[in-house]
Amino acid sequence: MSRRTGARRRLGSIRLSLVLLALVPSVTLAAMWGVTTIQMFSEGLRLRDQTELSRSTGAMGTDATLALQRERSLSAAWLASPKGSRAALDAQRAETDKAVAKLVGQADAIEKAPSRISDRLYSVLGSVGSLEYYRDQVDDPTDITAQQALDQYSSIIDDQIHAFQELSQVDDGDLTSQAGPLVGLEHAAELVSREDAQLTLAWPTGHLDDKTWTQFTELVNTRRWLVKDQVVPQLTGSAKAQTERILASRDWQTLQSVEDQVLASRNAGAASDRIALPDAQKRWSGAMDTLSEQYAGLIQQQTTGLLQRSADKADALLLKAALLSAGGLLALLLCVGMSWRITRSLSRRLRGLRRAAVSLAQERLPDVVARLERGETVDPESATTELDYGHDELGQVARAFNTAQRTAVHTAVELADTRRGFQKIILGIARQSQNLVNLQLSKLDTLEREHTDPDILKGLYELDSTASQLRRYEENLVIVSGERPGRSWSEPVALVDILRSAVGEVAEYQRVEVLTEEEVYVAPPAVADVIHLLAELIDNATAYSPAPAPVTVRAQMVAKGLAVEVEDRGLGMSEEDYASFNEQLAVPPQFDVVALADDLRLGMFVIGRLAHRHGIAVTLRSSPYGGTTAIVLVPHEIVVREAPGGGVRDADAPEDEKAAVNGRDAADAERGETPQGTERAVGPAAEPRPLVAARTASAAPSAAASAPREVVPRRDGLAPLPRRVPQTSLVEELREESAPAGDDGSLDDFTAEAAASSLAGFQRGTLRARDDDAEPLHDEEAAAVPRQAAAGPVPSTPPADR
Repeated sequence: MSRRTGARRRLGSIRLSLVLLALVPSVTLAAMWGVTTIQMFSEGLRLRDQTELSRSTGAMGTDATLALQRERSLSAAWLASPKGSRAALDAQRAETDKAVAKLVGQADAIEKAPSRISDRLYSVLGSVGSLEYYRDQVDDPTDITAQQALDQYSSIIDDQIHAFQELSQVDDGDLTSQAGPLVGLEHAAELVSREDAQLTLAWPTGHLDDKTWTQFTELVNTRRWLVKDQVVPQLTGSAKAQTERILASRDWQTLQSVEDQVLASRNAGAASDRIALPDAQKRWSGAMDTLSEQYAGLIQQQTTGLLQRSADKADALLLKAALLSAGGLLALLLCVGMSWRITRSLSRRLRGLRRAAVSLAQERLPDVVARLERGETVDPESATTELDYGHDELGQVARAFNTAQRTAVHTAVELADTRRGFQKIILGIARQSQNLVNLQLSKLDTLEREHTDPDILKGLYELDSTASQLRRYEENLVIVSGERPGRSWSEPVALVDILRSAVGEVAEYQRVEVLTEEEVYVAPPAVADVIHLLAELIDNATAYSPAPAPVTVRAQMVAKGLAVEVEDRGLGMSEEDYASFNEQLAVPPQFDVVALADDLRLGMFVIGRLAHRHGIAVTLRSSPYGGTTAIVLVPHEIVVREAPGGGVRDADAPEDEKAAVNGRDAADAERGETPQGTERAVGPAAEPRPLVAARTASAAPSAAASAPREVVPRRDGLAPLPRRVPQTSLVEELREESAPAGDDGSLDDFTAEAAASSLAGFQRGTLRARDDDAEPLHDEEAAAVPRQAAAGPVPSTPPADR
């Protein structure tokens, strides 16, 4: 099995495949929409949170940084001139405390911030906590030097600048790139503020030591490189314009001029530990005051603008996420709706096509076949329903299905017509053959009446038996054609006569033993079919068993009806064959020439047709002797316990003379020999039956027998076949004595002695016929025939009677 076939079997149905075909893309699109929506909203919300965090901590930190820078400059001036005024310093410390208090108040926001930001901000808060100690050292230096106190301010400001730098690293690349120059600008302002603190601390003494000068030099060079190479090239818009205006101002030029003088003072030949400062304190202080305000204004303005752009960007991102999410949801719903609609349409069309196919296979076509079997006329066009499923692939399948069902119905009608025609041909041939066989039997009867030579009679009897078998075969063709044989009865027939007639239609009747003591009868409509059915079973038993072995026929009443067993001693069959044949016999057989071509068991077909016609059950099973036992169960509906009117017709005597035209039944009524084995049921040991008495007392006088009968023409204008008269072909000495003239045919004068004498004569005649088969009669034996005939009648036909 291939992988594709296994996958189809695992899926189970096309409907499930269509559902999965619509479900999988829908779920995939829904998942993609959900992930995209969550991601976009997450980015917008995260940017908003970062903006709020920057506004609450970064901006406040910038304010605190500027306040600390101003406090550091005033602290340096106080340390340089302790005898001056402290009003400005105290005022600035109050401003610094307010800015620091605002920063400390954002502890909750700092706690929710990412670790890289929160660590920097916690470092700032920790440094601010020690600010009071360093203020005390500024007021009264006892533990650290003035430079160390100022360095503590620088450390706090550096932490704040680095925290601001971390805050500027947001998820939006554009905002991050805009924040980079702003951080650089703030760093440059811090470097200028440090330069101011060092010079403010050194102005009173008028000189710098080598270490301080080196630090000042590094600050100047770093700030110049940062402004020239990092800040100005990256600034854009108003920030760049404002920065360029500051750099081109006179105050900035003054600042750079003083820086150059300080840097050049070491090269003037002064001692390395005492570098003289230029006399430029007033110019430096005036320029620094102006530039500090400009720097502070620029930094605050750009920080506020950056935070506003970040907030706008976050709002725009959230709005974009909402719009895209709504559009994606609408597209998803549209896609899912179209997928399910298409799937439902395909599934509905497939279900309709499936129902049509199943209806054709299980309802319409079997109904057409059943109507055809009943002989009804079927119009192929009205029996088929056209399917219309459009012009796509399903429509093409529907059109192909329409063609298939029309072809199937046309084929069924043609086959039925062909079968009916074939049946009519078989029936016509069978009827013609029946007429010829009946004519042959009539001529044989005439010859049997004209000849008395035992050898000639023996040959005639053999021909008579063969013709009777041929008549049964012709009736098989009639039954196969669906018709009934021509023989019929108007009164119930005794069971023993039914068995006798069935045995008489078998070629090897000498091997058949009939055992029954039941005094029951068979209803007239079923007589011919029961005889034929039993004859077929007995014929099969003799055909499939060795010639010397007997075939036993038993009949007995049981709870469900009359059971007749036909048992042979052949080779039998396997259990599979018994099961197969019993299955065939359990259902009504259908005429199928193709099926019969492989194994032409025509007898089984005939048996099944006859059994189902009257509700008779036929079962085959193995026999204890190794052969086969056929059990025929005749239902109570066709078994008659007592014959109406006190008398029953012979099984070989049909209803009227018209039946003799279709079958040689009228002539069979006069046959009197019983096959081998029937003596056990009707012999002297059994009680005489009225049926036997009726047959033995039915002889007509010689004169009446020889009198010609008036021939009554049939309705169709043809002359009927001659009807045999009992004992007309016998010599006078062999005929039975006729009844007295006044006898009315009743059985009151029939005594046991007369019955015994009649049966004894019948038995002697049977033995004589068997002796004739063994050796020819001599003249002495031929002369003794009249003497033996005086004791009883001699049968006119052998046991193969029809």
